[in-house]
This record gives sequence, C-alpha cells and structure tokens, in this order.
Amino acid sequence: MTLRIGLLTSGGDCQALNATMRGIVKTLINKSSEPVEIYGFEDGYQGIIYRRYRKMDAHDFSGILTRGGTILGTSRTPFKRIDTPEADGVEKVPAMKQTYHDLNLDCLFMLGGNGSTKTANRLSQEGLNVIALPKTIDNDTWGTEMTFGFTSAVEIATKCIDDIHTTASSHGRVFVIEIMGHKVGWIPLYAGVAGGADVILIPEIPYSMDNVIKTIEKRMETGSRFTIIAVAEGAISKEDAALSKKEYKKKVAARTSPSIVYDIAKEIESKTGRETRVAIPGHTQRGGIPDAQDRIFATQCGVEAALGCLEGEFGFMVAQRDRHMCRVPLEDVAGKLKYVDPESDLVREAKALGISFGDE
Repeated sequence: MTLRIGLLTSGGDCQALNATMRGIVKTLINKSSEPVEIYGFEDGYQGIIYRRYRKMDAHDFSGILTRGGTILGTSRTPFKRIDTPEADGVEKVPAMKQTYHDLNLDCLFMLGGNGSTKTANRLSQEGLNVIALPKTIDNDTWGTEMTFGFTSAVEIATKCIDDIHTTASSHGRVFVIEIMGHKVGWIPLYAGVAGGADVILIPEIPYSMDNVIKTIEKRMETGSRFTIIAVAEGAISKEDAALSKKEYKKKVAARTSPSIVYDIAKEIESKTGRETRVAIPGHTQRGGIPDAQDRIFATQCGVEAALGCLEGEFGFMVAQRDRHMCRVPLEDVAGKLKYVDPESDLVREAKALGISFGDE
C-alpha cells in the first residue's frame, strides 16, 4: 500500500506556505508506515481543475523552511463562482473530483484563507478527504487564534512605521500609512501598537475625521513635531458606515483617489495646514522570509495536519485555540470571518496609551 497525498496553495500568497508544506511532508515521511507519494498541484485550485501537477519527493521540501512565497504557485478561484464553468466550459467541481480520483489520492491538503476554505469544505461535502490549513496574512480565519503569514506581515508593516518615524520627525509631517486589511484590522492594530502609531483606523471601529484632526492638533499643542496614522485598506468613516451596502459600494466606485488614505491625507492637510504624506508598504507585507514565530506556527500546522491524515481524520481545518493546536470541522469554519473585537484587551490598552481609533 502507498499513501497518496495532494498539496495545493490557494489565494493570496504569504511568507510561510513553504514552511507549512515542509511540516506536512516531513511528518508523513517520518511517521507513515507506508511509502508516501506526493502530488503538488500548481497555481492553487487551477492545478487540480486542469490536472497541472508534478510528482514530488522529500528533496523538493528540503531547504524551504525560510523561503517565502510558494514553490507550487498560487491563484484565486473565487468560491462565489465555483459552480460557474471556466471560460473554456470546464466544470470546476467535477474536474477537481475527477483529478482526485484519477490519482487515487488518500488526502488533499489545502493551504488557504477564507474563500479557499469554503471550496475545501465543498470538496469535503462531495466526498473527498480534505484537510485545510489556515493561511492568511490578515489573521481573519474564524475558528483559530492565529493564521500563518500574520506575524511576518505584522513585522513588515511595523518596520514600515518604524522607518517612517524618522523622516516624519525630521520634517514635522503627518504620515498616513496604508496597511493591508480590507475587511478586518488585525495587521494595522498589531503593527500600529508595535510601531507606536498615534492613530489606528480599522474597519471594525468606524472613525470620525473630526476626532482624527483633534488628535493631531492635541499633539501639535503639546510640542509633537509629527503624527503617524496607521490605516487599514478597509477603514470606514462613521458617515460611510451608516450607508447601506449598496450605497457604500456606489460611493467607493465613484472615488477618484487611489484609496481611502489619500482622501484622509488630503483632509488632514486642508484642515490642519500640516504637510501630510502617504506611505504604502503594499505587497511587501506578503513578501520576504517568514519570521521565527511564523516558521514555528506553520510547522505546527503542517505536523498536526499530517497526523490527522495518518489517523484517518478528514474534513477539518487545523487551528490554534487557547494556545493549543486542535482540529475544527470545515463546515464550522467555512464562510466565517474573525473580526477584531472593538472591546478587546489590545484595543482597550491602546486607547489607554493615548492611541486614537477615531471613534471618540
């Protein structure tokens, strides 16, 4: 008998995907009583849909612990279009099932975020043995305290804030720094606190520009030469938060500036007279090597997923709860986001430090 497994990385990339796959493969080879056959699907779900895969062995996973990105490549296959045929007429779910069965796979390991996990759950419901691993820099996967990619992204965003401090101080400027986070604000919250931001704006706490301006003016009155504002991509004003979803989408579509940070910077400069600049670390937050914490957590995820497979347990996502590794049913995770709690300890502590969230 041979244990046949498939690996794929789906959605946006991050720093610790390779470290996670290494954890899976090394554990399987070390603990399996049977030979292990490994199939790596290229470019996420597209690889299993179009049978783009390569047979791999232990050597392919050697020396990749510190390597960012993914050796398999990745792409996005939105779940909302999972039942819509590809442009060439290929039906996605039947094609994935066919590839899985043709290769006689015993398990498919899927490293991905929220949308990818929904697809993994769908495949599990279709009868495939699937195990998901929580990959996203946003740390917004429901059911787990941590996702791999998060701490590395926080490290990069924090360094950006650190580096901006010196130039902001030298010129006496206000800097508005855009940090990744469309729907949730975990990265700007953590990086903002770690980097000593004066204002942190996140989607979960709608802000008022009047409160942001007050914070800047108060700092000016007390002799501070500069102000650092960390803004999530999806930060939203109280005014916009009161709109319906349809009205808000229409307003965003009509925006002439590249993103919300430019609007914020323009308003600050016009109302305070202070020179204001925008800084955007952008995709650097996904790049580079994984930090030590990410390597550890990614390895833990890989090991636990492999052990689940060897025990014959499937249909779950590896997670961390109360600092312990565990398995959460895919059906409990799929389609749910983990938001920052506005009443959480870190928000409360940040406010006690004097950091403004623009809400009061």
